[in-house]
Amino acid sequence: MPPLATGRGRPLPLGTTPGPDGHNFALLCRHGTRVTLVLLPETGRQPLAEIPLHPKQNRTGDHWHVRVTGLPPTFCYGWRVDGPDGPRTRFDPSRLLLDPAAPMVSDGATWAGTCETDPQRTSRRSLFHHGPRYDWGDDAPPLTALEDSVVYELHVRGFTCHPSSGVAHPGTFRGLVEKIPYLKWLGVTAVELMPVFEWDECDCPFADPDTGEKLVNFWGYNPVAFGAAKAAFAASAKEHGQNHEFRDLVKAFHAAGIEVILDVVFNHTGEGDDRGRTYSFRGLDNELYYLLDEEGRYLNYTGCGNTVNCNHPVVRDLIMTCLRHWVGDMHVDGFRFDLASVLGRDRAGNVMVEPPVVESITEDGVLADTKLIAEPWDAAGLYQVGGFPFGRRWSEWNGKYRDDVRRFWKGDPGFVGALASRLCGSSDLYQGSGRLPRHSVNFVTAHDGFTLHDLVSYNQKQNRANGEGNRDGENHNHSWNCGREGPTDDPEVLALRRRQAKNLIATLMLSQGVPMVLAGDEFLRTQKGNNNAWCQDSEISWVNWELAEENKDFLRFVREMIHLRRRHPALRRRRFFTGSFGRPDPAVRADAPRRVDGPGPFPPAGPVRPEEAGLSGEWRNPLTTTPPPGGVPPGLADIHWHGVEAFKPDFGGGSRSLAFALDGRFTGREHDPDYRIDADFYVAMNAWSEALNFRVPMSPTRRKWRRVVDTAKPSPDDIVAEGEGPAVAAGEQYRVAPFSLVVLVTEG
Repeated sequence: MPPLATGRGRPLPLGTTPGPDGHNFALLCRHGTRVTLVLLPETGRQPLAEIPLHPKQNRTGDHWHVRVTGLPPTFCYGWRVDGPDGPRTRFDPSRLLLDPAAPMVSDGATWAGTCETDPQRTSRRSLFHHGPRYDWGDDAPPLTALEDSVVYELHVRGFTCHPSSGVAHPGTFRGLVEKIPYLKWLGVTAVELMPVFEWDECDCPFADPDTGEKLVNFWGYNPVAFGAAKAAFAASAKEHGQNHEFRDLVKAFHAAGIEVILDVVFNHTGEGDDRGRTYSFRGLDNELYYLLDEEGRYLNYTGCGNTVNCNHPVVRDLIMTCLRHWVGDMHVDGFRFDLASVLGRDRAGNVMVEPPVVESITEDGVLADTKLIAEPWDAAGLYQVGGFPFGRRWSEWNGKYRDDVRRFWKGDPGFVGALASRLCGSSDLYQGSGRLPRHSVNFVTAHDGFTLHDLVSYNQKQNRANGEGNRDGENHNHSWNCGREGPTDDPEVLALRRRQAKNLIATLMLSQGVPMVLAGDEFLRTQKGNNNAWCQDSEISWVNWELAEENKDFLRFVREMIHLRRRHPALRRRRFFTGSFGRPDPAVRADAPRRVDGPGPFPPAGPVRPEEAGLSGEWRNPLTTTPPPGGVPPGLADIHWHGVEAFKPDFGGGSRSLAFALDGRFTGREHDPDYRIDADFYVAMNAWSEALNFRVPMSPTRRKWRRVVDTAKPSPDDIVAEGEGPAVAAGEQYRVAPFSLVVLVTEG
């Protein structure tokens, strides 16, 4: 290698930038007094050079910089930083620190291949690799509307590393690409990838209590480099191909019309508290990057030992740079922000009304078309479901949806009213703030908690394998084992569990908002009751694809429910229900066509006469008269609530049942130029231990009902093609079995 030469360099951009005059290195370090760039070969630990930076020649403000010529195409590097001692500083020039802007990190090509022996130091280095420029071709984001989205949450390694996955590159980005045909067949429109930032999977301190084998950090919620793709997820990592392989993944998903959303972790880092390993931020500028008290102790609002000082301007710029990198350079379509409420805390931990970092993300031009999803709580009790700052731009994981739907189907009293709100897109949470149904990301299960199978099979968590004496994980799961705890051969219990799982999936797909499905739930993957499998790189966490055949009837049900939702805009409204009688939705265009596909005229603006609404008989005021059972609706409304008797919902504390009907003329899309009337829907839900006879009302548009879904029926009668199910006459009683759900859809 030729001798290296150095020059003053430039303060921007941060990180390593190649150019005709060599490589420019720039680092932001405010409180450091001595900074040294250490250059290393691609392999080996002997430095190529250590270059001390002169505080006058190589510093502009808080930016330290130097230009180096003569470097090979691939090399490693790191920074040594020294500075003043104090309770809030952690400077140690003996440590070699990662560059926060590094696009790659060394020694990560093999999963769990480099397990550190020093609990506070790392041998991993920033890595620069000058490879070929990536050809994106004509790649473009699908830009699927949120209300039309079906999100599928998965772990890149866990999705394909099981031997049954049948892929050529298990546990990698390439392996995930091989599953695109399946995901497209299933009907999902977006994958939400659990963390793909570099992290240290070997930092788990626990061991399997039976074997003594050390456990690993499987989930990855402990980042060490915000801009570096996880090398162990790339089949080409030994050739430093992880970035291009990730780009290949995004490009392939886009070609299939599927978006890629990243689960990003900016609320804390993998450095933990004082006992944790120093990778970068702690040694660069501890008091700038972390929230500290006056004695220098880490404020822990994350449950992970430290909290990132997100609203400091320097840290805010770092977060924005990383997000722009993943959108501009990697073409991702959106982000789910882990413990997003941390983004709203100031440097003292106080909650801010308008957090600067959230505003920056909200208003950024590069991110303007991306999906922003907040996990609107943190580990210190801040809970912002329905109230995340700058909410018109942000959707939220709706934890209230998860809990209320679980509790209704579990049979808890007093949840019929809450269920109605969740079915309507949680208007009680979002409507008052000017938000829409799409701001609610609805889910029943997620990576954190029980799988769908386990939700209906366990009353108690079974986390002993995590090595913490079953103390970890959530204790209040609102789960129900249906009569037996865990595995059983009891056919009645198994049948009830299957029915309950169908009820939960069907409710999810029939609710307004954005549904999210956990990978493997569609064929009843189990974690054996473990509801906190963050440290399980085993069959507890891996998706077992043999279950897709074993539970193919359930897989069919889930797929058909997804496609039923995608066919019908009535299930994907852009606005909240008005529930008003006597006139159409006020947002209907004045020039909307009087007649559309399907029977009956489209109601005009202004007062509506019964004959114009496609109704017959005397006009009735729903507040003063009661329609006959199974009779015509008392007036126009986008949604009609029912109980076991038509138009008589029971929202009392003792009720365990609810029914509703959707008018296909009012889908919240009346402004669309290609607007067409949709089918009417009637849904009856029975979470009682006995069968209930529901009086079926007349369809709002007087069309004939046909059954499409009955979760109590055996497959394939549990869900049938529209128009092929048995007709159900208005006014007759339909027997809805205990803990089951029925859906009727109109013909035509």
